[in-house]
Amino acid sequence: MGVNSNRIDNLPDNGTEANPQHQTTITMESIDLPAHPHHEVHRVSMPPRQTTLQKLKQRLSEVFFPDDPLHRFKNQTWVRKLFLALQYFFPILQWAPKYGIGPFRSDLVSGITIASLAIPQGISYAKLANLPPIVGLYSSFVPPLIYSVLGSSRHLAVGPVSIASLVMGSMLTESVSSTKDPILYLKLAFTATFFAGIFQASLGFLRLGFVIDFLSKATLVGFMAGAAVIVSLQQLKGLLGIAHFTTKMQFIPVMSSVFSHTDEWSWQTMVLGGAFLVFLLTTRHISIRRPKLFWISAAAPLTSVLISTAIVYLLRSKAHEIQIIGHLPKGLNPPSSNMLYFSAPYLVLAIKTGLITGVLSLTEGIAVGRTFAALKNYQVDGNKEMMAIGLMNMAGSCSSCYVTTGSFSRSAINYNAGAQSAVSNIVMSIAVLVTLLFLMPLFYYTPNVILAAIIITAVIGLIDYQAAYDLWKVDKLDFLACLSSFFGVLFISVPVGLIIAVGVSVFKILLHVTRPNTVVLGNIQGTHIYQSINRYKEALKVPSFLILAIEAPIYFANSTYLQERILRWVREEEEWIRENNENTLKYLILDMTAVTAIDTSGIETIREIKKLLGKRSIKLVLTNPVASVMEKLHRSKTLDYLGLDGLYLTVGEAVSDISSQWKYSV
Repeated sequence: MGVNSNRIDNLPDNGTEANPQHQTTITMESIDLPAHPHHEVHRVSMPPRQTTLQKLKQRLSEVFFPDDPLHRFKNQTWVRKLFLALQYFFPILQWAPKYGIGPFRSDLVSGITIASLAIPQGISYAKLANLPPIVGLYSSFVPPLIYSVLGSSRHLAVGPVSIASLVMGSMLTESVSSTKDPILYLKLAFTATFFAGIFQASLGFLRLGFVIDFLSKATLVGFMAGAAVIVSLQQLKGLLGIAHFTTKMQFIPVMSSVFSHTDEWSWQTMVLGGAFLVFLLTTRHISIRRPKLFWISAAAPLTSVLISTAIVYLLRSKAHEIQIIGHLPKGLNPPSSNMLYFSAPYLVLAIKTGLITGVLSLTEGIAVGRTFAALKNYQVDGNKEMMAIGLMNMAGSCSSCYVTTGSFSRSAINYNAGAQSAVSNIVMSIAVLVTLLFLMPLFYYTPNVILAAIIITAVIGLIDYQAAYDLWKVDKLDFLACLSSFFGVLFISVPVGLIIAVGVSVFKILLHVTRPNTVVLGNIQGTHIYQSINRYKEALKVPSFLILAIEAPIYFANSTYLQERILRWVREEEEWIRENNENTLKYLILDMTAVTAIDTSGIETIREIKKLLGKRSIKLVLTNPVASVMEKLHRSKTLDYLGLDGLYLTVGEAVSDISSQWKYSV
């Protein structure tokens, strides 16, 4: 089957053309046509015949196995296949046999570096989720070990993250108080983590990772910015030393609580917190400006904890108003499988919290892993990552851990420190283990205000002003989704803000599906190229022809709109012809290049358009339908209904052939 090599496809227009403004035409005499006996018209071929089972198999393969994960097993012995299968499910078997002392030195430095950040962040994020601080350290010990065996990223640093901690804390606190009923709250946190792990692992096992794609970049930019603001405002409790503070996570209740408890403000806490907050923000700024000095911001949180703890210990007789962490138990993670809560009335709350935190943590983890993989030119398998993150959360829920994933801040430090493999996670876990076994008494006098300063420093990086500005410049609807997410989180609630943002994104998809773009095409003189007359001023309309390009699949959801829009184009063209005394409209050519699919409603629309045009003595012609559309047009007898000259391979061939027929008929 021949193809017109001059054709340029997949160049979408900016918006639907409401009125044909560029109405310049060319005369038939100006078209350089070959002599009719030698004019070649390529046949539009049918796709190869396939059974329904073959089509279903091919479609499912494209949907669920776009990367063809079984290709490595072809032409292998059964022993080799077994080893390859073990490597697939346990990526550590791929790199461990080639691991040497050189990479270990880099991983040792990286692991100790991220441990210095993971320990204070683990304690801080646990308090953000309204959990005992020790749970944050537990969550920095077991999950990284599991991920190092199952994960495919070399640079992902695993542990608690601010967003998942915030969402879990806000959702559970709405129904259960962490202070009045701490045991039930802890049970629900572990249960939510268990369901988050099941959901994440299931997505990976069933290869349904496209589900998380509904969280668009615009949605996440707004959501994270709103969450960062709320998290920062919540830390005013620690920075000001307020003892009685609201548990709500909305802007108005938080600010109301701040200013209604001015009598509880502690100047000692404010001075200490303000000084260390400035110190942490300064070190962060230095590391951003000079990436080689990454170790400054990495060591700053632990340094702040040690120095502030020493200050409070030395001034303990004079600094009574500064609140401290208090006793933290020593020892390894106690089992928590007996604390999983599977009975009413809070089971639905645990499942809902698990699903939302699972989606958010999964999105963050995969995005971070792919970011650093791209920098080092290796691939991260999204489905393996889902299973690894899911399984580590399921195991974590049974060992006193809450939701964990890959942290961007710790992963960035891991990358800059020269990590070569997941061994850096193992080193970090060992460092946390040593802390759990021997160093817990040192945190007794650690002030809560330092944890608040660490959280603010960590989450402030989630506010991406440049990304929001780019959304405004490029796509106003994406910017609306960003704002909806931001203000929804800020003024309603964290989960509702996320739902609103996803709703706006889904509305955008529906808008594009139900109101597809249609474009009037014209000929670029001297070529067989047909492009939008609004986009290309040198594209000229051909008399007696109206050429339209449909830039979307034709489904039941948009078939009625397309019929009305096409008939409107025809009416407007006829009105313009009458006003300018041009040649009568005789042919409507629909360029089907971008119509990737069609259903029965779309086919019926094509037939209805032909019938309505026939009453106006206008002939309908289709060009360049893709294989699946061609097959359905054939099976529905629509090709017979269109006639012998109702289908062409390209717009250029259709115009040339029809025009040459007119010349020779004359």
